[in-house]
Amino acid sequence: MSNEEKSGFKHWVPAFVLMVCVVLAFFDKISIAVLFADPHFQGAMGIAEDKAKLGWLMTSFLLAYGFSSVFLSFLGDIFNPKKMLFWSVASWGVLMFCMGFTTHYEGMLVLRVLLGLAEGPLFALAYTIVKQTYTDRQQARASTMFLLGTPIGAFLGFPITAAVLAKHDWHTTFFVMAGLTVIALIAIVFGLRNLQLKKTIELDSTSKRVNFKGHIQNTKILLQNSSFWLVCIFNIALMTYLWGLNSWVPSYLIQDKGFNLKEFGIYSSFPFIAMLIGEVIGAFLSDKLGRRAVQVFGGLLVAGIFMYVMVLMTEPHLVIAAMSLSAMAWGFGVAAVFALLARVTTADVGATAGGIFNGLGNFASAIAPVLIGYIVMQTNSFNLGITFLAAVAVIGSFFLVPLLKRY
Repeated sequence: MSNEEKSGFKHWVPAFVLMVCVVLAFFDKISIAVLFADPHFQGAMGIAEDKAKLGWLMTSFLLAYGFSSVFLSFLGDIFNPKKMLFWSVASWGVLMFCMGFTTHYEGMLVLRVLLGLAEGPLFALAYTIVKQTYTDRQQARASTMFLLGTPIGAFLGFPITAAVLAKHDWHTTFFVMAGLTVIALIAIVFGLRNLQLKKTIELDSTSKRVNFKGHIQNTKILLQNSSFWLVCIFNIALMTYLWGLNSWVPSYLIQDKGFNLKEFGIYSSFPFIAMLIGEVIGAFLSDKLGRRAVQVFGGLLVAGIFMYVMVLMTEPHLVIAAMSLSAMAWGFGVAAVFALLARVTTADVGATAGGIFNGLGNFASAIAPVLIGYIVMQTNSFNLGITFLAAVAVIGSFFLVPLLKRY
């Protein structure tokens, strides 16, 4: 394993390959949200306008994804991470291909759960590959590269799915996603071919052995840390915003704000470009100013306020402008959330803290798509569903108020 300082274009190819995988994963995750507004898809699934059932197609994925992320990521420590990544991505393609042929709601639900399980370990695998490929001074840049796959995946995924749906039908959207998987697999085979990666358990097997009793003691201290729990509760609101936005905004803009599929395809990428810009500016300012809690609190608060402004707007350009400012603020805040987590916890329980923080955020926020669908069905008002999302963001941000002075 050559981990000495290297640079040059070739050296960054593995990080780029990981970014391609994350972009594809996000395509697969969110492309179904565009279909929520498609009457042919609703008819084929036999659910007509049942928004709670539509919500479950996203929620079931997120619950399986959260479970897999917490409980199956260890597989990347036991097996070679490069092989694990290849077979994991290959399984997404097979599942997307199967979805294209599915005409039963129950079958689609099962496939979404399997997709969540298959995608869960991706970030853990990506971190493992980055750690073995890059030096300490390069790991932040390499990690940021693949993390940017999330907003890039969203800003490309929605318009591509909308374009395919406008020209063809809902089946084809899944076949296109399955086809894109082949490109990712070729990138993995050629882009990572020179990497000599080991199973994590083969690395430093003696020095890494943590005294179990000591770890239990450290974990007890972590669980009594009120600042840690405040950041965890805040993260639930942060993730609820993201999954609510990704699940329902296509349907909301088309059904409530009068956008057609072509307009939606053109405008849908703006908020995610804004989110990307917010993340880049936020990352830079976070390291420069060091006021992590203030930045993260302000980001979600402003995101919630502009989300509500979007509800009040009727003119399409103003709707997109409000939504973009909201997404940018969210990106600005989220850029510092892991740095804040590191500030309120100690390094010796970093992995445990990260696991609880991530798992709790994903599990609790996974219910957002169903909850919004249920609110819309009960009240016949999409505006109330989106207002709920704005309220969660604003209220959630205030959980950080006790930390503003200190961190």
